[in-house]
Amino acid sequence: MKNLFAALAPALCVLASPALAAPKPADVIIRHATVVDVEAARTIAGQAVVLKGGDIVAVGADAAIAKDWRADRTVEGKGRFLIPGLWDMHVHFGGGPELVEENKALLPLYVANGITTIRDASGDLPDQVLAWRGEIANGKLFGPRLLTSGAKIEGIAPVWKGTIEVGSEADVDAALLRLKDRDKVDFVKITDSTLKPELFLYALRQAKALGLRTSGHIPMALTTEQAVDAGISSIEHLDYAYNAGAKDEAAIAADFAAGRIDRAEANRRLDAGFDRDTATAAYRRFAAKGVSVTPTLNGSRIIAYLDRDDHSKDAGLAYMGPKLRKTYEWRIERAAKADAAGIAARHKQIDDVATILPMLAEAGVPIIAGTDAGFLNSFNYPGFGLHDEIELYTEKGLTPAQALASATRAGPAWFGWLDRYGAIKPGMAADLVLLTKNPLDDIAATRAIDTVVMRGQIHDRAALDAMLADARARVAAWNAGAEAR
Repeated sequence: MKNLFAALAPALCVLASPALAAPKPADVIIRHATVVDVEAARTIAGQAVVLKGGDIVAVGADAAIAKDWRADRTVEGKGRFLIPGLWDMHVHFGGGPELVEENKALLPLYVANGITTIRDASGDLPDQVLAWRGEIANGKLFGPRLLTSGAKIEGIAPVWKGTIEVGSEADVDAALLRLKDRDKVDFVKITDSTLKPELFLYALRQAKALGLRTSGHIPMALTTEQAVDAGISSIEHLDYAYNAGAKDEAAIAADFAAGRIDRAEANRRLDAGFDRDTATAAYRRFAAKGVSVTPTLNGSRIIAYLDRDDHSKDAGLAYMGPKLRKTYEWRIERAAKADAAGIAARHKQIDDVATILPMLAEAGVPIIAGTDAGFLNSFNYPGFGLHDEIELYTEKGLTPAQALASATRAGPAWFGWLDRYGAIKPGMAADLVLLTKNPLDDIAATRAIDTVVMRGQIHDRAALDAMLADARARVAAWNAGAEAR
């Protein structure tokens, strides 16, 4: 018997060897892919990525992964480039209660364009959007992860609807507590239509004290530095960051606050006073204070060139309901009222403003990709617009790697979530996009989508095409109904 055990021992050892252990079970394996390491701006070929539920559980050389793991579904990634899911950090839903369904129909457009997370920067349907956030999170509604500010904080009788109107510090305190405790918002949006400058700064300081991130538009009666020092987390729209480069920004703000100049004159003086050294110093201060900038540059470009560009045949129109398209008319009519000098001025302004993108990057300011897409913002199409936005970044001086980071890592970084999003490694969320081209060579490759993985669920090209076809059909039906009336 002793000799029998001795003879069997080598065989038993082989059977017990880890190399021959049963493969571990998973839900999905993406094989033979080239992983794009966005942080290091490099690619790693021949990789396999293992997904279980909504998590990435293993990443490594394809042969080793194939030996150690088995899955119910395999996605072939040969000749493909795998990036983290895209984030659009500035979108809008709104237009009034009668537009709820048309707004809701926009959600799949984001997924079809590789966007797995969106940040709603407030419209006039804040309660509806809060409800959608919960429905998406619990699987009752299909769409990207939705983060929202809820209702924005504004002054009394503002231009924008869907706001919490505040006229005193007590009002600000009540608004912030509502947003934090009742609505449990993901961040706070503060705008400058009628909000008193001192209350704008107070709201920033109080939100920071409550642990709430803030984004907003900086009142003309304040300097950018004042908002930065008060604790603003992200400056929305590039022109506000541009204003920080004016040598006499403080004097312009004081003159505007005192009523000595109007907004048009203030903007003229800010543009005329722009100085690169002043701007560089300001942007280094942004970086030191942890302030990000969301340029929404493409939306501004579209509005600036409404006199020149014909959008009547835009493919994106097929995805926008008739009531949403109707909201475009406000900006179109405003742009049409400008005379030749006004048109030339807005062309110059958008070109001047765009020059600061590489300056911000060089100063270390996080640039966050956001489109401003949604109601009111003419011909800036939800989902599709993010690709336009980041392509414009490279046209204005950013590298493809920087542009890609703005749409994959800057959003998670702003929320403090880089331990969960923005990279492809174990422990990260299974939000991924498989591309047929390398975005580090040309950022336009983000349009070349083969597969989208969102919360671990696979949406191949056929499924994405079906989402787009369904969206077009729904809009076509709405159009037919509108014509019939």
